[in-house]
Amino acid sequence: MPEVKLVELLTLDKLEEGLFRGQSWDLGFRALFGGQVLGQALAAAQLTLPEGRITHSFHSYFLLPGDANKPVVFDVENVRDGRSFSTRRVKAIQNGRNIFYMTASFQTPEKGLEHQYAEMPNVPQPEEIESDIKLTENSLSLSQHMCDNSGYHKPIDMRTVNFADLDKATKQEPKRYIWMKAQEVLSGNINLNQVMLAYASDYHFLSTALHPHCVANSDKNLRIATIDHSMWFHHPFDFDDWLLYSAESPFSGGARGLVKGQFFNRHGKLVASTMQEGLIRLVGEQQ
Repeated sequence: MPEVKLVELLTLDKLEEGLFRGQSWDLGFRALFGGQVLGQALAAAQLTLPEGRITHSFHSYFLLPGDANKPVVFDVENVRDGRSFSTRRVKAIQNGRNIFYMTASFQTPEKGLEHQYAEMPNVPQPEEIESDIKLTENSLSLSQHMCDNSGYHKPIDMRTVNFADLDKATKQEPKRYIWMKAQEVLSGNINLNQVMLAYASDYHFLSTALHPHCVANSDKNLRIATIDHSMWFHHPFDFDDWLLYSAESPFSGGARGLVKGQFFNRHGKLVASTMQEGLIRLVGEQQ
C-alpha cells in the first residue's frame, strides 16, 4: 500500500463553527482504532482554543465501537475560557450516534513548583531493539486483513522491550515497555506532538492486563475493548524523537482491566501519564 502520513489523519475538515470531520484508517482491528478517535477529538478541541493554550489533560469514554470504513464527525462545545484555563467537551459521531465523549482542559503555560518522583525504567535503548512492525509483518499468526493493512501501523515506529507476539498466549508480568516515535518531522509543534502521542497512547495498552492470564489478543473467545482513557501532559516533548512508554496493569477483575502508563523522554523526564480501563471478557464467563 502507498505510504500513509499520520499528520493527514489528524488534520480535520472544518464543517462549521465547532464542527469537524476526520477520515478513518482501517488498521485491521475488529473496530475503529481508539487512538484515532482520541487524537482527532483532541485535535478538534485544539482548533477552538484561544491562542497560546495547550492541552494539560483529557478524560474520555468510548460508548460504541467505531466503523473504520466511515469518517467521524466531532462536535466541540466551548464550556469555558478563563484567564488561564479553557475547557472543551467533544462528541464523536458516526451514523448519527455518539460513539465517544471527551472532556479536555487547556492552560496557558506558566511556571510553578516542580518535582518528579517517577523513575524511568532501566531498559535497552531503541537502537538496540528491532522494530515491532518488522517482527510481525511475516508472522503467520496475523490475519490476512491485518497483513493487508499493516502500512497504517508504520507512521509510529514502535520497539517493544522483550517483544512477544501478541497473538500467542504467553504468561508474563503485567508490564510492557515500548520505545515509540513518529516517523514524520513535527518541527516542535506542541499541538501536533500532543495529538500524535494521544493517538499512540492506545497502542498495546489494555492488552498489558492480559499478560498474567496467558490469553492471546487473537483468542476467539476474548472480547476486549476500551471503556475510558485519560491522559495528562506534564512537559513539552518532541515525538519525532524516542519516548519510552512504560505500561503496567495493577488490577483486573469483574470483566475489566486497569492499566496505567508513563511516557519518558530519553533523558528520563516524565512528559505524560495515562490511565485506561477496559472490558476483558472471555465468552462463556459469567457476565
